[in-house]
Amino acid sequence: MSMSPIIIALDYSEEALVWDLLNKFDDEKLFLKVGMELYYSCGNALLSKLKEKGHHIFLDLKLHDIPNTVGRAMQSLARLDVDMINVHAAGGKLMMERALEGLDKGTAVGKDRPICTAVTQLTSTSEQVMQEQLRIAGNIEEIVVHYAKITKDSGLDGVVSSPLEVPLVKEACGAAFLTVTPGIRLLGDARDDQQRITTPKQARGLGSDYIVVGRSITASSNPQQALQTIKTEWSEGV
Repeated sequence: MSMSPIIIALDYSEEALVWDLLNKFDDEKLFLKVGMELYYSCGNALLSKLKEKGHHIFLDLKLHDIPNTVGRAMQSLARLDVDMINVHAAGGKLMMERALEGLDKGTAVGKDRPICTAVTQLTSTSEQVMQEQLRIAGNIEEIVVHYAKITKDSGLDGVVSSPLEVPLVKEACGAAFLTVTPGIRLLGDARDDQQRITTPKQARGLGSDYIVVGRSITASSNPQQALQTIKTEWSEGV
């Protein structure tokens, strides 16, 4: 089964809330993002249950540590049979290379290793915050592209960025270099803590390969209909 380009962010800390949501989808096979909040609460057991139900999983832990530690962590995480996983590009080239080596070592014979991406700058980070608080000089587009180039040189499959930066990333790294883009909202939805956002249609038009959608689906009174609306918008963005 091919993976959907629409990844639903399970931004929960309780397993019961996950099943409350998924039970509204009539056994539809979904691409689900499990982040730190949910993973640290429910652990590997939940991942196993989601895989048993036929869902794809993006394990969004944004690993960022010394190279050997990240490499060993990735070797362990590869055994969980997730479909996508990530690190933070700020960890540098050697760290990302070790991450990929760990994934290769940990992936079972006959299985494809998880897609490995690197976070460039969080979509909650504004240029002002990046410059004044993180003390990173330059504009945000330049930094995202710089991190994307390092990520590609490290052998990873793509980056996590805002859809707004996708055209520049594709220009610098090639059309086959994957872009996973959070910061997706339907028109009229609240921005919440996101700064650099687009609609699903805009993200597709900008060249995103995958979009990550959270509250537009999970906070909807009809999540299944919300997902269908997003699918329709995505198809119109070609």
